[in-house]
Amino acid sequence: MKGKTMQEIHVGDVASFTKTISESDVYLFAGISGDMNPAHLNQEYAKGTMFKKRIAHGVLSLGLVSAVLGNQVPGPGAIYLKQEVKFLAPVYFGDTITAQIEVVEKMEERNRIRVRTWCTNQDATVVLDGEAMVMPPK
Repeated sequence: MKGKTMQEIHVGDVASFTKTISESDVYLFAGISGDMNPAHLNQEYAKGTMFKKRIAHGVLSLGLVSAVLGNQVPGPGAIYLKQEVKFLAPVYFGDTITAQIEVVEKMEERNRIRVRTWCTNQDATVVLDGEAMVMPPK
């Protein structure tokens, strides 16, 4: 299985992946990452935060962007080199998040593409926005 090469990628290409974030997803991510922040895991603690209930890790949503890059555009064999991101809104348990990418620049001489990355929830609220640099497979 091989992803799209530089010649197969075009400025304007888009791709997306949608997932509903479950309580299990958050607990599994906490275990894998070691991030046991009570804002994610403890409902009583979370009631005292500005969000009033538990929120998913911001980087969990960013992981959905990685799924788009690793599975679709460029796809298998792609190397995720750099990410700039702004976390704009909380993701709550049960939110359905759509991670999206759009190719905005090709740097053929370096075998790199620059992509806009963003995630929205089920209400079309942008929860994160950013930009990534990716190396497609040769």
